[in-house]
Amino acid sequence: MSGDLPASSPLWISAFLDLAAEELERGTAFWAQVTGTTLSTVRGERAEFTTLVPPDGDDHLRVQRRDEGPSRVHLDLHVGDQATAAEHARRLGAEVVHTAEEGYVVLRSPGGLTFCFVGHPASRRSRPTTWPTGHHSQVDQLSIDVPERLLEAELAFWRDLTGWRLRRTAYEEFHLLEVPAGQPLQVLVQRLDDDASEVSVHLDLTTDDVGAELARHVALGARVVTSHDHWTVMADPGGLRYCIAGDPPDDDVPA
Repeated sequence: MSGDLPASSPLWISAFLDLAAEELERGTAFWAQVTGTTLSTVRGERAEFTTLVPPDGDDHLRVQRRDEGPSRVHLDLHVGDQATAAEHARRLGAEVVHTAEEGYVVLRSPGGLTFCFVGHPASRRSRPTTWPTGHHSQVDQLSIDVPERLLEAELAFWRDLTGWRLRRTAYEEFHLLEVPAGQPLQVLVQRLDDDASEVSVHLDLTTDDVGAELARHVALGARVVTSHDHWTVMADPGGLRYCIAGDPPDDDVPA
C-alpha cells in the first residue's frame, strides 16, 4: 500500500447481504443462482454466515442472517490493522459499534451506514459468469445511497476513509470513488432525492445482454421495479433492491 494512504484504505472490499431470518433460505439460494456461485459451509457461533464462492478468484459476496430488522446490505473493508483503521474512522466521524474478540470492528458512518473492518486476506478478482445463452454478468459495484442533506459529509467521509479520489460522473447525482485496479467492486455514491432517514447500500450487476439477464432474474423470482435508460431497478424474492446495468462486465482479470 502506498505510504500516503490511510490505514483504513481497503485492500479488498466485500459486500454482505444481511438477510432477514424469514428470507434467509430463499434469498441465499436466489443470490447463489444469479451470481453463479456455490455456497460455503455455514459458519458462526449461531450458524449465521455463508460465503458465495465464485468458480475462480477470491470471494467478495457473503450472506448473514439478520435476526432483527429487514434485509439490507453492508460492506466489509479488508485492512491490515482493524484497530488502527477503526480509530482513523472514528476521528473522521464514524461510530464504533462493536469490537469483536476475533478482531473485526463494526462501525457506522456519519450518516448511519453499517460497515466493518475485517482482516480476511483476498486479492484475486473473479471473472464474470458466462451463462448458457452466451451472455455474461457479474456483481461488480456497490452503491452507497445518501439522502441529499447528508451527501456532503458522507462524500468527504468515504473519500478520506479510503484515501481514494472522488469524481463526478455524467449523471449529477452520482460520484465514483476511484478504486485501485484489482478490486472486486466499484464504489458509487448516489444522492437520493427522497427523504430517507439514513444512508443505505445496494448492489449493481453489469451485463452485456440486459434482456437475457432480466429474464434470468425474473425466472428465479425477482421482479422489475423501475426501468431507466441505462439501468433497471430490481427486487429479489424478499424485496431487497438491486440494479442491473447494461455495461459489459470487466473481464480484465490476471490469469
